[in-house]
Amino acid sequence: MSTVDDLSEDDRLELLQGTLEVLILRCLKLQTNHAYGISQFLQQQSDREFQVDNGSLYPALQRLLQREWISAQWKDSPNGRRARYYTLTPSGRKQLVKATSKWKRFAVAMAKVLAPEG
Repeated sequence: MSTVDDLSEDDRLELLQGTLEVLILRCLKLQTNHAYGISQFLQQQSDREFQVDNGSLYPALQRLLQREWISAQWKDSPNGRRARYYTLTPSGRKQLVKATSKWKRFAVAMAKVLAPEG
């Protein structure tokens, strides 16, 4: 996964294993979308901290399809080109709830460990 191009290597955020799948599920909770739309959503929602390259995005979409957490259908995009649109499935919704809970617990635990002493 790539990140903001104008940041130095040390300042770039890299996602932990499995994070991209959760972010894709979150995006698709809102609406059906194609890969470019998913990438744009993640970039906008993260204030440009996450810029997902195709080499990371498409394999993640394939993993989600194999797990049947998303489904896909070819449609015409607004610009008239064919695009594969992805939709969250009921099992994907359940997985998103579980993953969101796990990530919130993880964030709380990290905050406790990283909190200033005293």
